[in-house]
Amino acid sequence: MKVVALIPARYASTRLPAKLIQDLGGKSVIQRTYLSTLATGVFDEVWVVTDHNLIQSQIEELGGKVFFSTKNHESGSDRIAEALENIEASIVVNVQGDEPFQDEESLRKLVSVFKDEKVQVASLKTKISEEEAQNPNFVKVVTDNFGDALYFSRSSIPYNRDKIRSLAYWKHIGVYGYRKSTLLAFTQMKKGLLEEIEMLEQLRLLEAGIKIRMVETNHQSVAIDTEEDLARARSILRLNI
Repeated sequence: MKVVALIPARYASTRLPAKLIQDLGGKSVIQRTYLSTLATGVFDEVWVVTDHNLIQSQIEELGGKVFFSTKNHESGSDRIAEALENIEASIVVNVQGDEPFQDEESLRKLVSVFKDEKVQVASLKTKISEEEAQNPNFVKVVTDNFGDALYFSRSSIPYNRDKIRSLAYWKHIGVYGYRKSTLLAFTQMKKGLLEEIEMLEQLRLLEAGIKIRMVETNHQSVAIDTEEDLARARSILRLNI
């Protein structure tokens, strides 16, 4: 299997303008994401898929591979699907461009589940507290006995009606692995009702009957969406230098 990481890197952002080119310890956020993904050693190739010349030049400065996206896309999945038409791969991992601290163990575990030929899509989950489960900005997931996702929600799931036992709550981490053919098919599917209600594109797969194998990790990713997130990432970087 040829395993490739694709990092969608859209220049425009709402809460933190041009967040991917913000300075993070002498390199930009997207450069940190690219370098940390490459450093895991998990992938045969790492590509950044972008719509902006500045991001392209920053990655090329590092000797990195860049696919320049010429189409308008609604999501990162759509953006990397465009690139996949020109990139050879068996397994594709969608790494979020605004998560600069990638974890080797998590990514290796994610890729390893594709040894099971039945697995078409895989993603990550991590345990959170009951209090954190109430936060609609944290997407929760519940799984079946085989580790496949039953549902994703911004609501707290499962609902502990009678409080007769303590429950584990799981946060979904938005790193996805796909078989190439499945990703290309996914981006051609129409949105379902659940996806539109929850605003979670992974529900499109479940509504279409495609299982998502969930892989447990203890790694707490840092996604940069706000000035506060960026300040936190800078603090983490200083502690690890």
